[in-house]
This record gives sequence, C-alpha cells and structure tokens, in this order.
Amino acid sequence: MNRIFGVIALSFMVTVQSMAADDAAAPAVAPDPMPTLAPILKKITPAVVKIEIRGRIAAGTNTRKRETREIHEVGSGVVYDAGQGLIITNHHVIDHADEITVTLTDGRVLSAKRIGSDPDFDLAMIKVQAKNLTPIAFADSSQVEVGDIVLAIGYPMNMGQSVTSGIVGGLHRTNIGIEQHENFIQTDAAVYPGNSGGALVNIKGDLVGINTAFIGSTNTNPGVGFAIPANMSRIIANQILEFGDIRRGSLGITIEDPTPAVIRDMKLTGPQPGAVITKVNPGSAGERAGLKSGDVVTELGRVTVRNASFLRTRMALLRIGETAELAILREGKQMTIRAIMAERQPQTSSR
Repeated sequence: MNRIFGVIALSFMVTVQSMAADDAAAPAVAPDPMPTLAPILKKITPAVVKIEIRGRIAAGTNTRKRETREIHEVGSGVVYDAGQGLIITNHHVIDHADEITVTLTDGRVLSAKRIGSDPDFDLAMIKVQAKNLTPIAFADSSQVEVGDIVLAIGYPMNMGQSVTSGIVGGLHRTNIGIEQHENFIQTDAAVYPGNSGGALVNIKGDLVGINTAFIGSTNTNPGVGFAIPANMSRIIANQILEFGDIRRGSLGITIEDPTPAVIRDMKLTGPQPGAVITKVNPGSAGERAGLKSGDVVTELGRVTVRNASFLRTRMALLRIGETAELAILREGKQMTIRAIMAERQPQTSSR
C-alpha cells in the first residue's frame, strides 16, 4: 500500500512541475488598456488658460456718492491664435477689469490687454505677449449633435484647471435669458463658476463651444451648462480683430414666432415654419429690399430659420454693408430677397 501511495505522490509532483514549466514558457498576456482621454487632454489643456481680473464696480445704488468697491475675479480663456497671443473668453469675465492677468498651465503668469468685446454675444478677445502658446483646433459646431460626448475645461472656483465630462443635451437653446443673443449648446458636463470662457471640446479635442453659463445648480446638482457655439465665436472674434468693434447691422424689421395669434393677425393660411415679419419700418433696409409685413422668413443664408429668436441671433452676426439673403414665404409663394444690412447704434465694448 505504501508503495502505491508513493507512486501516486511521485506522479502528482511530476504533473505539477510540468504545469509550472508550461506556465513559465507561455508568453505573458498584457492586460487590456483602460479607456482614457488623458492623451488628448495632455495635448489640449495647455490651450485653456486662467484669467484673473482686478477692477472696481459700483458699491451701491446711490450713484451720487459714486462709491466703488474693488473686485478680484477668476475666469477662463482659450488660446485663439498662438502666434499673435490672442485669447478668447466671455465678455462678462473681463467686463470690469482694470488689470487682466493670464496664467498658463506651465506656470507662466502674463499681463494681458483687452482687444475688444461684444456684450450682446458675451464674447471678448484679449492679448498676451508670449511664445510657445498652445492653440486649439476649432470644430465645425454646425455638425454637433445631441448625444455627442463633450468635455468642459476651465478653472472653476479658483481651485486649478479641471475637466468635467458629459454629453450634448440640446442645441440652438434660445430664450434662456442669459444674453441678448442666444444660440447655446446645452450640456450636462458640469460648468461651475470660473469655467466661463473655457473650452467645451469633443472627444477628438476640437473646440465646439465657449463655456458661458449654467442654470438650476444646487448643492447636489451642477445644473445645466451652456456654451456659445465655436462657429459663432469665430465670427465675433474675427470681427473684433478685423474692425476693432462690432458694427452690427439692422434691417429695420420686427419679427415674431408664428403663434396662433400672429397667424390670425397676419391673416396667414395656417401654421408656418420660421419667423413672421410683423412690421417693416418706413425707409429701412428691409423696406428698400422689398420685405413686407406678413412675410414668413424660412431661411437666412440658406440656413433654416427655427424661430424668431434664432433669426434675430443669425442677423446679429451680420455687419453693416453685408448682404442678408432671405428665403421668404409670401401668400403661399416662395421668394428670395437680398437685403443690405444698414447702420444702427453699435452695441460694443472696447478699451
């Protein structure tokens, strides 16, 4: 019996040794790489900068005393042109600034000067003197879709650069009550105080919007974030750079959504897409071009007009002297009218 147990034990030891040898000879299997956006973020986060401003604002409602108090606020910005040291941000970030300081991710602290700003769209441009800045690629924001994964990059609550993630939850958000002209990208990527002027990027690292505001936040919920689309930001930025101000044109028309009341008052045949012209000012650019009360604007520059607010925002991007190509519906017939934007009181801030 002992001899039998000895043979079994010997056989077991040989088997174990053989298995160990096989394991040693087999190549090690590398673990699957963890999904991460770190490589993309390492490339683009240097393009998002911290902006600090110091200035003075009115201390109270008594304007006779002209009392002021000093402010020190923090926001974010995005490198727009690395060669020229241009940085785009929100107008409200630098609105009351007497002194603007930019801090880069490599630790450099730079003095910045204001180039110009547009309070109606809440965009501004500043400039620093620096080499080796990191630019960011602009995406075509007209191609953004609900459900796209996005990242919000900025300097929230003065605690250093931070990144939050989410998706695009809505497009062409208007009537939010944040800005004069609105066409926001809505996102659930958290946008906190200090993120204003920072970058909203897609998973390729391309800029799709400039983070601007959030609403509905609580202690347990960051709320809903809004970003100005990159295409719109580029148009405003280029106008500031080329002309030094925003010479916003006007057609001298009043437009409204085609609500049942408007449809009844304008004696339209039924619900219409677009925006209804309810008034054309005498002698205005709109009248000279042939626009009439009751016309329904369905397209501007071959872009579908979603509603009256959308049309107002699109027209506000046109400068004096530029041509607005309008597709209209008049008494059931499609027409195209070209109107040249005329001068109006400019709405700009520049120092």
